[in-house]
Amino acid sequence: MADLVRFGVSIPDDLLERFDELISNKGYTNRSEAIRDLIRDRLVDHEWSQSTHDVVGTVTVVYNHEQSDLAQKLTEIQHTKHDLIVSAVHVHLDQHNCLEVLIMRGGSEEVRKAGEQLISTRGVKHGKITMTTTGKELD
Repeated sequence: MADLVRFGVSIPDDLLERFDELISNKGYTNRSEAIRDLIRDRLVDHEWSQSTHDVVGTVTVVYNHEQSDLAQKLTEIQHTKHDLIVSAVHVHLDQHNCLEVLIMRGGSEEVRKAGEQLISTRGVKHGKITMTTTGKELD
């Protein structure tokens, strides 16, 4: 584990009060861990902006499986991106709707483009790309 460094931050009272309320509601016991998480989150965002880094993320889509050829189109896209897809989970939400979650790994731009292609497929009701990190850059 790296050495801990203390530093001071100047912040308006009202902003600090709102921050304290937020972190309390999220279960943080102190400001330090909350600030560390915020910094890590920004570093992950930066990591995703660098196409040279290997990243991981999830792509979640919700769609009506009864819509003509939609499930087949999504499957075809997944097969063309098989080198990025680590795992896939398919859940039947109800009689008509399905949810798929794909865990993807690769270059940030490739993962983002594959996720956007799936989400933008006509008939997808909702989709979301969630970015995270392999952890290598956050020692």
